[in-house]
Amino acid sequence: MNRWNLTAVCAAAVLGLAACGTNPSSNTVPPAHQQGMHMSTNATLQAYHWYLEKAVNAKGVAQPQYKALEPKTQVRLDFVAGSKPGEQTVSSKVCNNMTTNYALDGDKLQVGRVVSTMMACQGDALMQLERAVGAQMGRMQSVQMVQGAPQPRMVLTFTDGSRWHMSGRPTDATRYGSAGETIFLEIAPQTQPCVTGAMRTECLQVREVRYDSASRKTVAPEWQHFYGSIDGFAFRPGVRQVLRLKRYPVKNPPADASAFAYVLDMTVEQEMVDRK
Repeated sequence: MNRWNLTAVCAAAVLGLAACGTNPSSNTVPPAHQQGMHMSTNATLQAYHWYLEKAVNAKGVAQPQYKALEPKTQVRLDFVAGSKPGEQTVSSKVCNNMTTNYALDGDKLQVGRVVSTMMACQGDALMQLERAVGAQMGRMQSVQMVQGAPQPRMVLTFTDGSRWHMSGRPTDATRYGSAGETIFLEIAPQTQPCVTGAMRTECLQVREVRYDSASRKTVAPEWQHFYGSIDGFAFRPGVRQVLRLKRYPVKNPPADASAFAYVLDMTVEQEMVDRK
């Protein structure tokens, strides 16, 4: 195979970057608030992705600028436990990844300085939205959970008196009931015929990739059929890819289904391949 147009995406940060957004799957466990679990405010914050439903100023007047680019770009906040003890971050991605540390005392939020990656945004409107969201992240003051709602909801208040009304959608860890495992798979540029149950179909060809602490790569020698699907991934014929995935055990899967769910975390490499 002749190779051309090699593109390595985020290869230097294979082991450390945050996940990109993925689409929800239907094979999930019930959300935590539907399992009779009494979660603290902080645990609830970290169990969901928080999407902006309505923004108002201190007088209750709507601020439509935060929703002007929907549905393509929707403001979302993620509250995450950090890798170090006691570390917690809140992040948002409009164009760049914006992050700040936070601490929660009752319903009071304390936040640090907002830091951001520095990629160019496509269009002035996207850049303006990102600046506005980043400024608000540095003004977060308190959070109040809405009781009795059919899905998790909260009101985030800022130091200028403005408020964001937000709804929660379960994170993958909440949906599947575990933190999951990070794995890397290389995806071949072409599928191969295979049999799943009583059906003949086409299967992805995959092989496992491992990285050591210095990001040196080792690739399994044999390709294997991949039976199932990867949330957030769309196969492109003629493109070889290395994917970073989260793998979650599935509770009580059907007899002919995989015991694991796979969710795309990040595309590490992609390469167009000429089969001639």
